Amino acid sequence: MVIGTALGCLYPAIADSLKPLGDSFIKLIKMVTAPLVFVIIVQGISSHSELKQVGRIVGKTLLYFEIITLLALVLGLAGAQITHIGQGIHLSNLAMPATDKLSHLSSLQSFGDFFLNLIPDTFIGAFARGDTLQVLLISILFGVSLNISGEAGKPVTTVINSLSHILFRLMAMLVKVAPLGVLGAVAYMVGHYGVHSLTSLLGFLFLYTAICALFVIVVLGGITRLTGISFVALLLYLREELTIVLGTTASDVVLPQLMKKLEWLGISKSTVGLVIPTGYSFNLDGFSIYLTLAVVFIANATGIHLGWSEIALILGVAVFTSKGAHGVPGAAIVILAATLSAIPSLPLAALAFLLPIDWLIGIPRALTNVLGNCVATLVIAKWENDLDLTRARQVLNQDIPYNNVTKERPLAAEQ
Repeated sequence: MVIGTALGCLYPAIADSLKPLGDSFIKLIKMVTAPLVFVIIVQGISSHSELKQVGRIVGKTLLYFEIITLLALVLGLAGAQITHIGQGIHLSNLAMPATDKLSHLSSLQSFGDFFLNLIPDTFIGAFARGDTLQVLLISILFGVSLNISGEAGKPVTTVINSLSHILFRLMAMLVKVAPLGVLGAVAYMVGHYGVHSLTSLLGFLFLYTAICALFVIVVLGGITRLTGISFVALLLYLREELTIVLGTTASDVVLPQLMKKLEWLGISKSTVGLVIPTGYSFNLDGFSIYLTLAVVFIANATGIHLGWSEIALILGVAVFTSKGAHGVPGAAIVILAATLSAIPSLPLAALAFLLPIDWLIGIPRALTNVLGNCVATLVIAKWENDLDLTRARQVLNQDIPYNNVTKERPLAAEQ
């Protein structure tokens, strides 16, 4: 990023010639977007077949996840609309012409036409065109079919899991060349649009962090209080895990420790074991805020007006694309590309503009995701009368010190 900025300031002509580096990286991401979305959603749906016996708690968990995800998406959208983030950058040369053959979604005459266009002519055709909405429909139908196929579907599930592993490895390889993409994108951006374009990126980072903080303090803090637990005390209890997430921008590394701490708090092992792992795929609050904020930012930066129909479409698509992104290297870029593709008038090339700050954005994103899932576990436990509130308060007040060694569940949580 520093080298790209220096090149853009000192040698604009050379910086201009580096644009293909950023463009190539975006094309590589676009290449794997459709198959990744497919395997993520199919895995997410098909992997829950074993949870049919605990339908009540699963239903409550998924209902809570959907409500909170939608709230996070709307909050990100509202923040973007109120602040008009991205306006004044003038990336208009990236915008697609109105006559582009892919802009059919924005010119639909009726809801009938819209739903008709959701259905691809062929299974492969949706992937060949990179039509996110059609890929989503195929993924959902395929995942549900696989879920209810029982033993007959297990060989296909194995194939999907293997394909998922291969695609994740491919994505990990692509992420390794991201610095070159960032170099090209930053150099071109500074050389072509001026240093003030970096100010806009910092503005995006500040706004995103502020919205995440608002969501954590007001929404998650308020929900935690409704369970009868102090949110500040919960933050202090989880401070070690949050510090690790802060330094690594990765929530994976604290998953086992989070589960142990929530069990020690007085929640049964079965509830923690269901909600936390499921939440890591289905309840990414920080990621949801980022999706809608980034889409509107790109629309404003490229001078494209989003009507209410496009905004509703973004929310609808983001509800699905925000699921299952956990564990995918470069997930933010991939899923944002998939969400952008749902509105063909939005240029995918504008993704390069956000690349330079993706790591910094990952800090509030990961922290919000982790806290969202911890609070979700408290809510479901309280809802199921599975939370030993007396013990939880004693643990949070340090009357019962956390035992980092024992593998046994606290007796009170067995009730």
